[in-house]
Amino acid sequence: MIRPIIVGAALFLGGCSFALDTLWPSLTGEDPAGGDQPAQQAQAPAQTPSAPTPEPAPKPAPAPQVTAQTPPQLGTTNFEAPGVTPGTSSGTYVGQKVAELRSELRRLQTNVSRNNSDLQQIRARTVQDSNRYHAAIGAINARLQVGTTPGNPILIEQFNKAVTDLDKINDDIARMNGLTTRVTSDSALAAFLAENTRAAFRLSGAVDSDHQQLTILEDEVNRTVVLVDRLFKELSEDVQRQTAYVSTERGNLNTLSASIKSGEIFGASLANRALNAAAVPSRPPAAGRSIAGRKPLVIIRFDREDVAYEQALYNAVSRVLERRPNATFELVAVAPASGGEARQALNSNRARRSAENVLRSLQGMGLPTQRVEISAQTSAQATTNEVHLYLN
Repeated sequence: MIRPIIVGAALFLGGCSFALDTLWPSLTGEDPAGGDQPAQQAQAPAQTPSAPTPEPAPKPAPAPQVTAQTPPQLGTTNFEAPGVTPGTSSGTYVGQKVAELRSELRRLQTNVSRNNSDLQQIRARTVQDSNRYHAAIGAINARLQVGTTPGNPILIEQFNKAVTDLDKINDDIARMNGLTTRVTSDSALAAFLAENTRAAFRLSGAVDSDHQQLTILEDEVNRTVVLVDRLFKELSEDVQRQTAYVSTERGNLNTLSASIKSGEIFGASLANRALNAAAVPSRPPAAGRSIAGRKPLVIIRFDREDVAYEQALYNAVSRVLERRPNATFELVAVAPASGGEARQALNSNRARRSAENVLRSLQGMGLPTQRVEISAQTSAQATTNEVHLYLN
């Protein structure tokens, strides 16, 4: 049985229009440390008639840039209630109404103070959890950037700690959501107080001191209404930012897990670049569009075992998504057309399994599977099983 071996993956990526006018460095299964060669394969120097024309020597792909990430900014306002001015009873019905409204305002401001205290505690806890999370992520990325072994148990332990810390941030968001419910209730009470205070001016039987106290009370109610509205707005923004942040980091953790498994640093999750995903139904390997005349983003030739193609694959897809965030792709399992029917069937099965492995790699990097079609073909030009990645 012939063992599948990876010869290499040639990276191609076009310009902004995605016409393939630029040839990116090739990637082989060997150490990518060779010297530069001409950019076009057709321009490679000719060899003796008995020797095949060699492919361009590999060039090292640019190292991913690891930047220090920071959590989204939390609000900083300290919501202190303005207080309630005491009054004297006039003995009138309106005076009694003023006393009732003043008591309700004190209750509201007590709620505001309690909610503010809870908010400041949640914010402080979120900052601590975020700092621990990014310390763990930073340690992992630093180790990956300088190089490490696949599945390094130290990195796995740090990764598990990062997952725990991110879960704690998610718990902080749940506390913020619970606080939002209480603030919403206070907002309704504040609106009720403002309306009833204005209505008290229209009640008959009031003396001058009643209206004087109502005027002071109305000002304090209005200031409290504004305070509650600002508390609700800032808390809602905190929840929205933190929720989006945790969702993004979940995708980054999936990609980081793939990086730890391979021992290579990839970068941010492709899901963060793949915005406005088009609904592309995935399908089982089948006869798709002919590859004749189509220019692939990546070609991976499987005539060697254990090819480290993931970094080249990530770089190619990442560059596409930087320019076209809603891009969709097609993976084509290409098998040689030579040999009898049994040999072709065997090659087709192997090529299909290789394409499925590449699809799983893309999924681990964060690319949604609905963004990738998968098909299978045979080619008279192929000498070994290949997987091609095309831009749809």
